[in-house]
Amino acid sequence: MQEGGRTVITEPGLVIVRDPGGQAFVRHDEQERFRFGARDIRTERAGDETRTIVIRPDGDEIITVTAPDGRLLRRIRRERGGREIVIIDNTYVDPRAVGGYYVDLPPPVIRIPDDRYDVDAAEAPPQVIYETMEAPPVERIDRRYSLEEIRYSPNVRRLMPSIDLNTINFDTGSWAIASDQAAKLQVVADALNRAISRNPREVFLIEGHTDAVGNDVDNLSLSDRRAQATAELLTAQFRVPAENLVTQGYGAQYLKVQTSGPSRANRRVTIRRITPLLDANAPPR
Repeated sequence: MQEGGRTVITEPGLVIVRDPGGQAFVRHDEQERFRFGARDIRTERAGDETRTIVIRPDGDEIITVTAPDGRLLRRIRRERGGREIVIIDNTYVDPRAVGGYYVDLPPPVIRIPDDRYDVDAAEAPPQVIYETMEAPPVERIDRRYSLEEIRYSPNVRRLMPSIDLNTINFDTGSWAIASDQAAKLQVVADALNRAISRNPREVFLIEGHTDAVGNDVDNLSLSDRRAQATAELLTAQFRVPAENLVTQGYGAQYLKVQTSGPSRANRRVTIRRITPLLDANAPPR
């Protein structure tokens, strides 16, 4: 299907968009992740906005407000006592962003050790993982970024350290996480929960990746499902709040090992804290 000069491919739960220049990206509806353990779910319309309210057994409500095109505008946790916590405010689009989502920044200058910037979950001690989940940006951030700018602008994301969840190894063409590998996420989940308990407005981006085998459309879909499967597992098994996680698949765009052949190291998931990018309040490191 053509939409404003773009080719749009629809699959269950996600949409892949290829722009006229040949660049492709994936968009998806994350609402399914919020249904886990929900007591009730209802949808309301308020003008042009749609509000989806997930009511949990403890009485807390997770409110997701979306625009007519499905873009996330706000994500709010309303506690049973009435306090509201705005986790994501995505209502502002900077006019400098190309197409409303791409920012052309130079790569950041990394002044911290490589093993503290690209953290290897299989090798790093728990304290390093804990610290990375609360780490500030590596350079000063001049303005807040929208969620779309963060998702689709690699050098914006690179302002934050990341953790490579290489304790999870995906089979070719699969997004399933084996039970023995799931247990290895305990330290990462503990770090996420600790960071969120200290600041309920923390937001973490879970990024899915594939190796270079296959076409870009299939790889985008597969990588996005890997990211979503990881987020679902963190919530279902380790009680990481779903509302503090966002996911995105990148296909084979960011290979860890530069090879066109099969590579288990490239079939991976990465996680990074993006709260400072959304808020632009954190000091540089």
